[in-house]
Amino acid sequence: MPKTPPAALPPITASALAGHAEGVSNDEFRAAMSRLAAGVVLVTAFEPPLAPDGPKGEDVGMTATAFLSVSLDPPLVLVSLRTGARMDDLLDEQPLWAVSVLSESQRHIAGRFAMKGRISDRLLFEDIPYVRGEATGAPLVGGALAQLECRTEQRVEAGDHTLVIGRVLTAHVPSAEGGPLLYFRGRYRQLG
Repeated sequence: MPKTPPAALPPITASALAGHAEGVSNDEFRAAMSRLAAGVVLVTAFEPPLAPDGPKGEDVGMTATAFLSVSLDPPLVLVSLRTGARMDDLLDEQPLWAVSVLSESQRHIAGRFAMKGRISDRLLFEDIPYVRGEATGAPLVGGALAQLECRTEQRVEAGDHTLVIGRVLTAHVPSAEGGPLLYFRGRYRQLG
């Protein structure tokens, strides 16, 4: 029985090669990855004061969609941070951080902490209910589907991002209400 030849691949054009020697453009990669639905989390940490007699320190927060479970034993998670972002710089200095898994009703929180050129983090936290984590001192958002406190175990440079692997120190499921907040094709979505 004769074999059928494989389907021909489309030709690689100069525009497809723009930006990367490997053959995929930033726009093509972004479009393909936007088809992958991701959960939305708020990564938080407490930035300690620079000097003992200076300001008291500040809470820092960042919306992330590149967050996943890595290991059950030991319990490890991973978050991807843009290299040079405030959260990346902070977690390079101090190892304690937290994650609140946002519910579908917390779209406003995700949007607030994802804004470019945003106002100070202190103002962003102002009207959001949260408690301080006992292990990290980082804010844990009220109404989140799950809350984790972590300690950085490893940092891995990966292109224009840093992969931060953290050991989970505490895990709570404070709310069983509602579904998860998702990010798909450039917008926040919900199941159903």
